[in-house]
Parts: sequence; structure tokens; C-alpha cells
Amino acid sequence: MPKFSVVISVYNKERYIGNTLKSVLSQTVSDIEVVVLNDGSTDGSEAVIKSYLLDERIRYFSEPNRGAGAARNFVIEKADAPYIALLDADDVWAPTYLEEQLRLIEKYPQHSVFATNSQLYQRGRILKREYSIPIEHSDDMVVNFFSASYIHSIMNSSSCVLHQRVFDAVGLYNPSIKSGQDTDLFIRIGLQYSVVFSPKICVTVIRNANSLSQRTKTLAEKASFEAYEEAEKTHPALKKFLDLNRYSLCLLAKMGGDVEGFLNMARKISLDNLNKKQRFLLKQPSPYLRYLFKMKEGLDSIGLRLTAFK
Repeated sequence: MPKFSVVISVYNKERYIGNTLKSVLSQTVSDIEVVVLNDGSTDGSEAVIKSYLLDERIRYFSEPNRGAGAARNFVIEKADAPYIALLDADDVWAPTYLEEQLRLIEKYPQHSVFATNSQLYQRGRILKREYSIPIEHSDDMVVNFFSASYIHSIMNSSSCVLHQRVFDAVGLYNPSIKSGQDTDLFIRIGLQYSVVFSPKICVTVIRNANSLSQRTKTLAEKASFEAYEEAEKTHPALKKFLDLNRYSLCLLAKMGGDVEGFLNMARKISLDNLNKKQRFLLKQPSPYLRYLFKMKEGLDSIGLRLTAFK
């Protein structure tokens, strides 16, 4: 039995899946299986994947399109190894990614959830992640998912390894959520597990116009967090994490003209969990927010980064 099952679901990633698979097959840890699902792609993704099938570590499946959450569940359920390494079909690992994860697993055998730092590649530029815990000049650490993730999430769907027992305890992805399934899963994980985190950057997340998070523009397609409203009453870190995500959804709703969605989401936010800038933006009219968003995109393109989460 391999040590790691690398699970990848692919939908129309012809331009990216080759580099993703190369990064997996080039790992310094070779004791792996790679479970790949072609989730009904309509481009040339299948041909690219098949060009790598000479490597016997790859187990390939092709099914009609079922959506991101269900496709991720499919590959997880096919995994045989005790540790499952999540990976999106357009992201890439450094050659030592699994080596670093194995080091964490061996150092913290009592834990089940492991993550490394990552960086974002967008519009030709590398952007650093920022977290709500200090990681500069730090060694690996055991953190609370919620309190570490008020700015960027300490885990993403390409930077974490989970023991099989985690899915037995918290369940799989919610297939009814079109965008934000990973956040919903990580909330369930955070309620039961701490995260062993390495500040070493081992993952590059590729953000492109076809990324699901970039294509999803309405609240109906996002996670609503209603399932956690009872738990947040006695869990301040969860409450703040949810309120910051609700704040983000409120901005999305307002820019999209969804007045009812904005009001329903905004009334659930404790304003004490937002900083002054966030409370200011929450009050602004939709044309002004759309203007700020366009300005932010322009600044991002020249390497100047603005965020509403600081």
C-alpha cells in the first residue's frame, strides 16, 4: 500500500493538468498512487492525462460531468493509501512537497491534518499568502484552523494532507455547493482537528479566469454556512471566521445587485468581528464597490496588492 494517495479531479484543464501531473510524478517521495478523474471534460484534458499513463502509479477514471464536489468525492473514495493529498488540476507542487508533509506526519504522529504554506500565481506574478498568525522565521506549528485563517486560509485544496480517518469523522465534500466546497469541508475539519502547519512554501496555486472561484458570481452558488450557526454561538474563533466570510459574500451580493441576499447575510454578522475598513466597505453603494474592485484588479496587475481582509 502506498503512503500517499494524490487525488485530482479534472474538468477542462487542458492547459494546466500536464504541469500538475509533472509536479506530482517528480516528487522526492515516490511511494504514492495518483487517482485522477476526468470529470466529463469537453476540451483536450483527457488526451493530456492519457499521455502520462505509462507511469503505473496513476489510476485513471473517466465519468460524465458531476460537478466539483462530487468529482472530488469520487477520487477520495477510490484512494487506497492512509494519507490523502488533495490537489487541484491547475496547481503545482514543489518537488519536496510530499517530503515536507511526510516529515510533519512523522514528527506529529498523534495528528491527522497537515498543511504547508503556499503562494499564489496570478496575472504573471507570484503573490504571498498572509495569515492571521505570525509565520515569519517560524518553524512548523500546530494551529487552530479558524484563528489562523482570518486573512487567507491556512489550508487550501492543494496544500493539505489528511488521514483517511478525517473523512470518516467529518464526511466528504458537500456536492450541492458549487463554489466554496473546500471552505465548508475545512470548517468541519477545524471543529474536530488542529492543523499541523509548515511555513515552508511548497505549493503554487494557479489562479486563472477559468478557476471556479473566479467564475462564481452569485450567493446561490456559494456556501451559506447555515449548518454552523448553532456551533458559532459557543465558538468565538469559528464565529469570527464565518463573519469574515459572510462579509466577503455581502460584498459579492451588493456588487451583483442582490439586495435580499446582502441583507440576509449582513444581519448575521457581528460587526465587532470586522475592522474599520471592512465596516466602511460594507456600507458603500454597489457602484462604488464595483469601482474599487476594478481599481484593485488594475493594481494587482502591476504588483500592488489591496485586500479587504486586513
